[in-house]
Amino acid sequence: MFVHHEERDGLGLAFTDRHGGVSAPPYDSLNLGRSDLDDPAAVAENLRRVQQAVGVDTVASVRQEHTAEVVVVDRDFCDAPPPRADALVTTTPGIALAVRVADCLPIVIASRRSRVIAAVHAGRVGLADQIIPRALAVLSDVAGRHGGTPDDLQAWIGPHVCGACYEVPADLRDEVAAVVPDVAATTSWGTPSLDLAAGASAQLAGAGAEVVRVGGCTRTDPDLYSHRRDGSAAGRLAALVWLKDA
Repeated sequence: MFVHHEERDGLGLAFTDRHGGVSAPPYDSLNLGRSDLDDPAAVAENLRRVQQAVGVDTVASVRQEHTAEVVVVDRDFCDAPPPRADALVTTTPGIALAVRVADCLPIVIASRRSRVIAAVHAGRVGLADQIIPRALAVLSDVAGRHGGTPDDLQAWIGPHVCGACYEVPADLRDEVAAVVPDVAATTSWGTPSLDLAAGASAQLAGAGAEVVRVGGCTRTDPDLYSHRRDGSAAGRLAALVWLKDA
């Protein structure tokens, strides 16, 4: 069910794989994606199982559209339709922030001292549009409003398509690298590629975060979903992060 799951010092986080759910092929079995192509009841049951496994009753998510929009989550957030955004920030305990991916970067960020967390969906477009710096700015602002300074940032980057596999045209690589230089890479077969995690890691480390990478490459690992590998038959993985009650 998880490629990584940890809970300590008032913080929980998890990155799912594709096992332990009820979705039928080709989405077998822990598909957490919102899609008309999989049975919505199966996806709902998959999410219920994940929530039960990590012990959270409420999951906040957004309508991901490769934007640079960041939303702040409170107790009333889940009563409304999910907004269009690609990052979430909260200081509210007991609500798991979730993003869904199938090659893009799932990132969770936390300051244990300030008790503020974020979940970020960062693909090629979002990374170039500065979704990570925007999320960090909102996180810092929210922490400040609660009297804190997030000077102990930690970030986890979950399973994603790696730079050795994410082939793109040379002009596209150059376009993204002009904004985020560390993404420029080469595939294992010698063609231009993007290393999204390298770019994200540089941005996060530049903000003072300790960066941890967990999980493998979605394109090459059959235990993970990959849109690059499977197209519309790809389900979605999830990254979740939550604060426990103090």
